[in-house]
Amino acid sequence: MNVHGLDSILKPTRIAITGVTINPNSVGGRVLRNLVGGAFRGVVYPVNPGSEAVMGVPCYPAIRALPRTPDLVTVCSPAGDVEGILSECAEAGVKGVIIMSAGFGEAGPEGERMQRKLAEIRRSNPGMRILGPNCLGVIVPAMNLNASFAPSMPENGSIAFISQSGALCTSVLDWARQERIGFSAFVSVGNALDVDFSDLIDYFGEDESTESIILYVESVTRARRFMTAARAFARAKPIVVYKAGRFPRSAAVAASHTGAMVSEDSVYDAAFSRAGMVRVLNVGGIFGCAELIGRKKVPRGPRLGIVSNAGGPGVMAVDALMAGNGTLAELSQESTRALDECLPGFWSGANPVDILGDAGTKRYEKASSIVLSDKGVDALLVILTPQAMTKPDGVARSIGKLAETTRKPILTAWMGGESVMEGTRILAERGIPVYSTPEQAVEAFMTLVSYSRNLESLHQTPRDIRLELAVSRRQAQVFLEGAGVSGRAILSELDSKHLLSLYGIQGTTPVAAASADSAVAISESTGYPVVLKLDSPDITHKTEAGGVELNLKDKAQVRSAFARIVGKASMWQPGAVVRGVTVQRMARVSSGVEMILGFKRDPVFGSVIMLGAGGVNAEILGDSTLGFPPLNETLVMRMLEKLRIMPLLKGYRGKPGVDMNALVTTVMRLSYLACDNPAVTELDINPLLVTAEGAVALDARAVLDPGGIPEKPFGHLALRPYPEEFVEKARLKDGTEILLRPIRPEDEPMWLELLGSCSRESIYSRFRFFYNWESHEAAVRHCYIDYDRELAIVAEIEVEGSRKLLGVGRLVADPGLESAEYAVLVGDPWQNRGLGGILTDFCERIAREWGAKRIEAQTTSSNSRMVSLFVNRSWCQEPGEEGLVELWKQFAGE
Repeated sequence: MNVHGLDSILKPTRIAITGVTINPNSVGGRVLRNLVGGAFRGVVYPVNPGSEAVMGVPCYPAIRALPRTPDLVTVCSPAGDVEGILSECAEAGVKGVIIMSAGFGEAGPEGERMQRKLAEIRRSNPGMRILGPNCLGVIVPAMNLNASFAPSMPENGSIAFISQSGALCTSVLDWARQERIGFSAFVSVGNALDVDFSDLIDYFGEDESTESIILYVESVTRARRFMTAARAFARAKPIVVYKAGRFPRSAAVAASHTGAMVSEDSVYDAAFSRAGMVRVLNVGGIFGCAELIGRKKVPRGPRLGIVSNAGGPGVMAVDALMAGNGTLAELSQESTRALDECLPGFWSGANPVDILGDAGTKRYEKASSIVLSDKGVDALLVILTPQAMTKPDGVARSIGKLAETTRKPILTAWMGGESVMEGTRILAERGIPVYSTPEQAVEAFMTLVSYSRNLESLHQTPRDIRLELAVSRRQAQVFLEGAGVSGRAILSELDSKHLLSLYGIQGTTPVAAASADSAVAISESTGYPVVLKLDSPDITHKTEAGGVELNLKDKAQVRSAFARIVGKASMWQPGAVVRGVTVQRMARVSSGVEMILGFKRDPVFGSVIMLGAGGVNAEILGDSTLGFPPLNETLVMRMLEKLRIMPLLKGYRGKPGVDMNALVTTVMRLSYLACDNPAVTELDINPLLVTAEGAVALDARAVLDPGGIPEKPFGHLALRPYPEEFVEKARLKDGTEILLRPIRPEDEPMWLELLGSCSRESIYSRFRFFYNWESHEAAVRHCYIDYDRELAIVAEIEVEGSRKLLGVGRLVADPGLESAEYAVLVGDPWQNRGLGGILTDFCERIAREWGAKRIEAQTTSSNSRMVSLFVNRSWCQEPGEEGLVELWKQFAGE
């Protein structure tokens, strides 16, 4: 596996420990004790120049004195010695280093200086990977590897726990041992000088023993790599994340409405959601999710069935469910009749199912089985309170048996103290998550429902909404370059709306008026009623400065409003440049919904789109949601569904709904603007008036920072946008013109049609088995990709106004873009026309541009045409396993 070169840290066979002393309670002493006493099957080398042996294990005076080069060196020495030790590791060719020592970036200027020195050594030795400094270490139970100073080893399991807090790791270890939850690995990243979340997520994504990840995050540094790794992992396995520091004590006041509504925590929340992760809001929630994930039970929906022997706890569960936006399952008539037959006549008659205080084990078992079998129930919560006729241990055994018969998750709340302890133990042994209160159980359930919802965004296919923007994009770049040369940091409303218009976003047209007479003349020409707005490059929020006057119906009102606006501006900000006002026709706001739409540059995740309820009350209402560009129809709709004003947009109490297509495409167009123009760091449209006829920007304001353009293309984005640089035309042997381009999520219908045109032999040659390609999940996997590390080039043709895919060449790179796997598929009607060669040449060129050193492919030995295609392009070949041929080509040194 060795993704990102981490086998030396997570699968070492020889480990050296520096900083080992005769004190068994020192950090080095504890690490040595954990390795030796934990039955680690490898070799351990304590390094201590002042001792012959520690704990009976012979010591060595230095790294260079070791009999063999260790895979891993754990550094427990004082901070001042670490630089020298790391240099010694580099000279010896050590590939993995864990720096447990503290006193670096977390310890002030001197510590930061020492950490920079360590980073310089790492950069000079690209083959070395460093975990830490200031970290607890790593634990891999399956290897009996406890290269940490944690006091205990957890059971072997399938959860990888990655944390920036070493103290939290020890708490989780204690809890895990008590609850008998197993882990595939424990990793404390500390200051993450080198190895960070993205490296480890990629690594565990390739680890067959890891089925889920739990993250404890304090901050993210390499946002693009984090998002890419998390999205790739979350497609197949769940990630649960707890983000510390939700409420910073202070924050800079943003210069725009968008900025004011985009907090650091809301950006992290949006990032976790976009990556398909599930977020918990308290540490206890981590444990609850670990219960469910560790038991491999994930609900398919939010509908919860509840069985309880007491009415009060059932109500408590319902309250928690409603507060968490869950759904109380409605039982079918068949289920209700079955419950009538097995329960006393005065049972609750509906969900939650109150089976009454005298319920015994059989009543619990029968009622739970009926509720769980209901098609309208996604999960079951069984609540038990200690009562005279109830046996907590007997009920626990019966629920354990029931869990073996279903894929639906069962959660339990055994309420009480000593009398229910044996029952909780039995439930834990049988893999049933058990909580002490109904609220805790419901919280864990809703967290996984949230995960399920987030994951849907990675598996949904949007409609093909094609936005033609190529010409306008270039015009926008020229326009912004001119604005940057003139030194304008804030664009006027007129220029901001012009920028929007280049992306097809409609706006009202303001006309500048430097005097009251001019304002009146423009109003007479425009027609009443009109709106006057302050025209000043120095005053950002016009409304707060009294710079907006609405619904002016005659010239007297216009003159009066002009005087008020100019006068208030001078008092609001003395010395501000006031050019006068702008005049525009008053829009019929009552006929639509006012929204706010904009984006802001976040220092970690780059440009973030904000959408919400707008107008003067935007910040007070706080009804907003965030998304990351680029956005498609599905992602925009998910944003809209999170808003409380969604019923107004759909139509409410006789009021017509708005033009949702116009709203969705407006948001998509703004996301393209954000992607294309890194010089624009903030942009507000407030309000965006959305009506049944369309969407129009009533006010707009853009902020520029030409000096803040990232060096790398799209460095201002957390996600790589559609790679238009790989769109070009080509011709088949017979002269047929085709379009080569990267695949898009919207291509799913055409992708399915392409595979439908292929014979079983063609499918087998491409996928090496008779692939069940007709499922939506399979199509999404191939059409909805992360362009940072995967690219599928399709060949498209238009026939009688209908577009078709003829073939596809796919490149999948390793996380470091060192090598890429290649595969090609050509539809049967288009074979023997040179298309396979065209796709292969194009993809080989892309792999070179990525900087890959090697490209690899695999096909069946019977596929002589495909083998010839590669060999004719100077690829190497050798026989593989089970009738396969391995093919490859090296780029290094060319």
